[in-house]
Formats: sequence, structure tokens, C-alpha cells
Amino acid sequence: MSNQVIQALTKRRTQYALGKNVSLSHAEIEAIIKEAMRQSPSSFNSQSSRAVILFGDASRQFWDLTREVLRGLVPAESFAPTDAKMTSFAAGVGTVLFFEDQDTVKALNEKYPYDFGMFSEHSAGMAQLAVWTALAEANIGASLQHYSPIVDEQVQATWNVPASWKLRAQMPFGSNEAGFGEKTFIDDATRFKTFGA
Repeated sequence: MSNQVIQALTKRRTQYALGKNVSLSHAEIEAIIKEAMRQSPSSFNSQSSRAVILFGDASRQFWDLTREVLRGLVPAESFAPTDAKMTSFAAGVGTVLFFEDQDTVKALNEKYPYDFGMFSEHSAGMAQLAVWTALAEANIGASLQHYSPIVDEQVQATWNVPASWKLRAQMPFGSNEAGFGEKTFIDDATRFKTFGA
């Protein structure tokens, strides 16, 4: 298929083997992340998605913080795989912390008879996909992680995040230090139904 959007989405894959061998500067990567989020749709143009972009030591600090929280939750005898994951995420160039602003959601819920909490989650997913795909187009690997709500308080305290920002996902990113396995798909007949001419 020659559709450029489909080609970009195909290039977006989960990468756990991250490194620091990227050709773009931090400023260039930051610009990609910001523009991808700016261009992401949101209901009523609410623009409820927020991000904290961490590079270098700040990114490592986030994964060390997450590691220590998990150390108190995961049994010591089975902590090694968790520890290895945190190390792999920290090995990259940076991490995007994705949030949804609950003040924006609340204001819309008070004004309109819709469930903007649900719509906000839709916006969050679209922003995450947009950033991930834009990074992949720049030959930067990433994965989407979910360590909320166990790290929320530490994140708010460490990076002075507004209380109204609800952490939804984390995206470590860096150079692709390994290839990608084959991606499999369920049968179309299970997934899709089409009607009409």
C-alpha cells in the first residue's frame, strides 16, 4: 500500500532495546513530540493532553524512582525481570510522561451533557500514538508503558506537575538497538464487519 500514513503506522513498533545513538538533538526531538501532540485531535478541541519530556539524568531518575516503588511491590525473588525492564527503559535518550488535565475535563463536563472523561482517554490515546509514530518516522524507538497510579505522587513532587494533571502513560525512547520480531494479526473476519455497497 502506498498510503504514507499507513506506512508510518507500520514503522511504529515496540522497542525495548533502547540506546543513546540518535542523530537528532534534544531540541529537535522535543519539537517532534510537541508538534505531534499539537496535531492530535481532541473532542471539542479541548486539548486536554499534557506531557512532561525528560532527557538524560531526568529520564533515568524517573525509571530509578519507578524501580524503587516496584521494589516494594514485587517479591524480591522475582524482581530481576522488573529490574531489567527499568534498566532497558533508562538506557534510552528520554521519556515522555503523558497526562490528561482533569480541570479541562471537569470544565467541559459542567458545560455539556457528555462524558468528557471518556473523551479525554480517547485524546490521550491519539496523542500517544501520534508521538510514537512521529518518533518512529525519525528512526527513534519507543514503547508505551503504564506505571500509573503507583508513581503518580512521586512524579508530581519531583517535577512539580500540577495536581490536575493525571498521569496516563510513559514512553521511553532512544535509538533502536535491536530489530523487531514479526508482527502478527488476528483474522480480519474476527475483527471487522463491513456493510453496504
